[in-house]
Amino acid sequence: MDLTNLTISQVKNLLQYKHISNTLLSAMESDKRKGIQKLLVRYYREQDKTLKKQKKSEVMLSEERKLWSMGYTYLAGIDEAGRGPLAGPVVSACVILPKDCVLMGINDSKKLTSKKREEYFNVIMEKAVSVGIGIVDNNRIDRINIYNATIEAMIHAVNKSKIKPDFLLLDAMKLNSIPIPQKSFIGGDARSQTIAAASIIAKVTRDKIMIDFAKLYPEYGFDKHKGYATKIHINAIRKYGYTPIHRTSFLTNILS
Repeated sequence: MDLTNLTISQVKNLLQYKHISNTLLSAMESDKRKGIQKLLVRYYREQDKTLKKQKKSEVMLSEERKLWSMGYTYLAGIDEAGRGPLAGPVVSACVILPKDCVLMGINDSKKLTSKKREEYFNVIMEKAVSVGIGIVDNNRIDRINIYNATIEAMIHAVNKSKIKPDFLLLDAMKLNSIPIPQKSFIGGDARSQTIAAASIIAKVTRDKIMIDFAKLYPEYGFDKHKGYATKIHINAIRKYGYTPIHRTSFLTNILS
């Protein structure tokens, strides 16, 4: 294949096709133009990234594939967001994805940028068989403690699922009061696609809640730190006191 009659821009357009022939790549390797060589390096770099994402996706689906092979259909990933903040609710999500659905590049929500989380949020909401969301506010957290509030939010999320799961996958938690087979493992949101999906839904949902609270309490910067114990947030509490959405049981050291 001779590329000498093609401009660098035209060769670049050829690389946009889904299936790239080895003939084209060999011709590019033989082409001495610096622009062509830069395109080739970029192409191989992108291919390497894609391969790594594919391998990660297979790892993230290994638990699900085992359960599908055992006859389970509605696998629900369950995760939460907001256990550590000084203000706002804890939010849990229960997500059931279609069998053999692959969300390339998905990961624990904390390892993704806010832009990527938003993108995955939209994809998950579009593809999911069912999504249930449970929210427990700061007053309830103060009454029953954050661990129990997290469990409660997770139970709410499962109960709000329009389809009853036949197996639950959880990140380091156990829902003993729910009579559904389940598995809990540490770091589940980085090891299971279904849990990662729940992690993203919970995180984006909670972030949106805190952004709305920022409009009510602009002095605290909830849209920036989402209620976590940043220096700006702590200084605002010391200057203005706490708001109706603060977890007073979390503020003992700050207010003393």
